[in-house]
Amino acid sequence: MHSHAHAVAPVDRSLDTALRRKIDNKTKPLGALGRLEDLALQIGRVRGSLTPTLHQPHIVVFAGDHGAAKAGISAFPQEVTWQMVENFLAGGAAINVFARANGIALTVVDAGVAHDFGPRHNLVDAKVGAGGTAPAGSPANLGTASYLGGAAMTVQQRGTALARGAEIVARLAAEGCEVIGFGEMGIGNTASAALITHCLTDAPLADCVGRGTGLDDAGLARKQALLQQALAAWPERNADPLAVLARYGGFEIAMMTGAMLAAARQRMLVLVDGFICGAAALTAARIAPAFLDYAVFCHASAEAGHRTQLAALDVAPLMSLDLRLGEGTGAALAWPLVRAACAFLNEMASFESAGVSEKH
Repeated sequence: MHSHAHAVAPVDRSLDTALRRKIDNKTKPLGALGRLEDLALQIGRVRGSLTPTLHQPHIVVFAGDHGAAKAGISAFPQEVTWQMVENFLAGGAAINVFARANGIALTVVDAGVAHDFGPRHNLVDAKVGAGGTAPAGSPANLGTASYLGGAAMTVQQRGTALARGAEIVARLAAEGCEVIGFGEMGIGNTASAALITHCLTDAPLADCVGRGTGLDDAGLARKQALLQQALAAWPERNADPLAVLARYGGFEIAMMTGAMLAAARQRMLVLVDGFICGAAALTAARIAPAFLDYAVFCHASAEAGHRTQLAALDVAPLMSLDLRLGEGTGAALAWPLVRAACAFLNEMASFESAGVSEKH
């Protein structure tokens, strides 16, 4: 259905029997580590090893602006996107704090922010609008066009975004990164994620739309009405994930989708954050179903549409902390659990090695 460029091979399950035996023979009652046992099995499969490593954990935060944000689909003005990127670069945002606290490297990517940052230390300039032919009504470096009237991005821009996401991951893989989490920043991106979720799951729009950064009831009603307008403006719409991505996506969501697919191809473990990252993961899974073998869904977001995504993908999140911030915060918070699952698989004694009697 889609070009082989986005193909992902399923994990190799030939080690399953040996991995399960190793997990079951640890000094504990059968199944007593619950979800961590499933996680250990998945890590062993993804890394293709009975003694897997998860070296150099990294989180990549993609930032992008949405043309539709100017119509008032968010509680915050569009300038907050670039202001928060400055906050990331200064080390002051929640994701900076959580990444530092857990020893995770952090990279910030300008996927298409409506602001000229100039060359900056720690900021990867991957702006999609620049150099490409921007859709009518969107200046070259000002994020996506508004999907209220047409497509958010051209086919060419979508291809550029997917490819740049993949390039960033390939570079990290070459440097030794084996586990990667993603985050995002983009005023209006819960609206974009809601449209993508609706188109790719068939769930009613109301089950995909939430309050985002904190809309009141009137704001939520306005957001729903604008999204209905966006759907009506694309009468020939279908569930082709690449078509949906170009129509309603943000550059940060498209770039993250390419990054997620590339990470799976590199046999990295992929830590999926909340609702926006969930929209990228949903798109990646619809493009290449085997992507799900490599993905850990870190938490259940408080944003309504995230439950819809998790149900549609039939995946169980690791934690539920009522988070609704994005930035990759859920992925950073889940990393200690992922690391612990890998550690017990590698370091915990077996009944035999410890000389502990097994259950009769």
